[in-house]
Amino acid sequence: MVNVNVNFNGRDYLLACEEGQEEDLQKLTEELGSKFDKLKKDLGNLGEGKLLLITAIQVIDELYTLKTSLKKLKDHSSDFEKKFKEIKNLSISYKKDRDKEVNELKNKLEELKKTVEENQNNYSEVLSKASETINSFITKAV
Repeated sequence: MVNVNVNFNGRDYLLACEEGQEEDLQKLTEELGSKFDKLKKDLGNLGEGKLLLITAIQVIDELYTLKTSLKKLKDHSSDFEKKFKEIKNLSISYKKDRDKEVNELKNKLEELKKTVEENQNNYSEVLSKASETINSFITKAV
């Protein structure tokens, strides 16, 4: 622990704090002094005790407001995290469904190619037979 001399309301106080926290203690004392002096200016000199109480209430009110806001932000963040996970799961599901659909379409395309090829072969055979039949008919008719 180290000792720090701070000034509050025109008086010096010797306070102890952890080593390395001296500057923070000075800043906090200055902030408290600023709030105290503003109240003193706004309300008049109600006495140091009462002004300190009002100052402390204001500081606690600010702290409470910040804690409440922080909790709301954490809750909001948690909601966003849940929504993100839902969207991620939907995205993964969509990708799987899309991949499945693409594979099914590829299989159907292959089947159609085979069917077209078979139909072309059958068409060629029918044309050949028809041509032979016509040639045979013409030959016999002549």
